[in-house]
This record gives sequence, C-alpha cells and structure tokens, in this order.
Amino acid sequence: MGKRVLVIIPDHTRTAPIPLLFRLFHELLWGRVAALDYLVALGTHQPMSEEALKRLVGVTAEERNTQYAGVHVYNHEWTKPTTFTTIGVITEHEIRVLSNGMLSLDVPVKINKMILDYDHLIISGPVFPHEVVGFSGGNKYFFPGIAGPEVINVTHWLGALLTSMAIIGTKDTPVRRMINRAASFIDRPKLCFGLVVAPASRQMGNAKVELAGLYIGSPEEAWRAAADLSARLHIVYVERPFRRVLSVMPEMYDDLWTAAKGMYKLEPVVADGGEVIIYAPHITEVSYTHGQVIDQIGYHVRDYFVKQWERFKDYPWCVLAHSTHLRGVGTYKNGVERPRIRVTLATG
Repeated sequence: MGKRVLVIIPDHTRTAPIPLLFRLFHELLWGRVAALDYLVALGTHQPMSEEALKRLVGVTAEERNTQYAGVHVYNHEWTKPTTFTTIGVITEHEIRVLSNGMLSLDVPVKINKMILDYDHLIISGPVFPHEVVGFSGGNKYFFPGIAGPEVINVTHWLGALLTSMAIIGTKDTPVRRMINRAASFIDRPKLCFGLVVAPASRQMGNAKVELAGLYIGSPEEAWRAAADLSARLHIVYVERPFRRVLSVMPEMYDDLWTAAKGMYKLEPVVADGGEVIIYAPHITEVSYTHGQVIDQIGYHVRDYFVKQWERFKDYPWCVLAHSTHLRGVGTYKNGVERPRIRVTLATG
C-alpha cells in the first residue's frame, strides 16, 4: 500500500498483449498505490507520439482523459544526457571475464534516473529469440531498454563479435551475463512479468495477440522460465538449409533498423551462397535515429570492422553491431570482403 510503482514496457516493435496488462494492473493496483506509471523501453528507437502511446496501451482518448487520467506513460528520452544517472561501474576485469576476454574496459552503468522516483519496478514484456543477447526480455528492459549509451554500445558490440548466427536462441550468453550484472546495481525491488506470445500471434494479418505463457518472479527467474518456453515455441528446425528465403516484414517495423530482424531470424537456415530477401515495400528509411552514421559506415561483415578498428572504433558501437548483424557472417581478407550469404532489400 502507498508505494510508487513504475512499469517498464516495450514499444510498438514488440508483439505483446500490453493493453490487457495495462488494464489488469490498473484494476489490481489503482487506489492501493501512490502512483502507477509506465516507461517505454525505447533503447535507441524513435520516441512514440501521444497517439501511438494510447494505441500501445490500448486506450481511447476519452479513457486517457477520464479513467486513466492519473496514469502517466513516458517515453525513455535516451537522446538527453540529463535523463541518466550512474548507478555503478562494471570494472575492466569484470568485463574481461564476462566477455570471455573479447573486451577490456571499464563500463559506467547509466540508467534513466526516473527509476529513483519509484519504490517498485515492474518489467512487463515478451521473450523471443534475439540476435544480440540470445533471448529478449528480463533485465534487457533495463539494459538497453532504459540505459545510457555506454552499456548499450558494449553489449551490442559484444553480441556482434560473437555474431548473431551463433548467439540467437541461446539462453546463457556473455551478453546476458553482462546485462544481468548491470541490473544488479539497481537498488529497487524488481518484479518481472515474462510473456511468451503464441506463434500464431506473429503471423501476418493476425491482429489478436495470444499468450502461450506468463511467468512472474524476479527478472532472472521469470526470464529463464519464459526463455525455455520461447525456445520450444519460437525456434523452428528444418531438415536442410534454404537457397533463398523471402522475409516479409510487417508494418510495425518502419525502418531498416528494426526490419533487419528479417535477416537476423533467418540467417541460420540459409545455405552458404544463399540469399535473404527482406520484403518491406512500406520502408523508405534506413534508420530514423542512426541513418547518418550508417551512411558513413555502410553494411559490412564483422571482420571488416575488427581488422580496421582504428578507422571505426569511434563510431557508436551499437550502430557497428547493427551493420554487421544485417550483413551477416563473412570474412575480410587482404582487403576483400566475402559475406557468407547475400542480403537483398525489397523496400520502398
């Protein structure tokens, strides 16, 4: 009773029954807590408009101004340095251990200081196979969801060094361990609602989002259970690799930065020398937030950057990671780049 509660939720690029949980939390908690607010874990995605926020939580303009007038839904303002507070440092030694020796640097752990205004933090979001961390969800809603650039850059680049093809659909990864270490600095009680969405909910044209599982507990415990179910439901094994795959992207991915998932999820089932076609005629932008950087660095395999590190080390590491994730596994020898597969964009 009387506690201030902040619920951390995904943006529109994640499939989850957020409207159902928004109403459920209000029904169960409103009047019993001092505050019930929401923070959208944008990471480095575009901020959502007021209309988009209403759609995200499933309320009408009238409901927003009446029944839910006391509830605030905030964007994570990741572009503003004043958004963040430093809650700890992951030391160079720890980073070496966590990254299996791939990285060696001190990493300040910065997070949206809004969390300090609340007594209890609730994560409410889905768990899916993920290209950077293995499976999404859990403490990933803190880091990178509402994190500062340092942790975002280091975790994404570590994922890129490991490669998406090797890490996607794996539970225990160096990136997950690093994220959990960063979250250990948060000195507020944390509860996680780990959602596993039924595969049919992901099909094109299916507007209804159905839950296959809901796990409640600490971020680590709830995530582990949800990831086990996600592995059974969301990973499809095939008898042989494909030469060509058409990856049809839904309109909720509105730039290539987000629609690149059409490559990430399918890369492991494409044969050497094969092709992924990302079909997204609605997309006309590479990245609303990182486009200028991508214009400078292009899309390349990991070793293109690693073997020319002095040239690229000062670019945002999360953008380098996106670049190599979309290009896929490959080699860079004697100035010649050879991707394992071809990625073709069929965009607007």
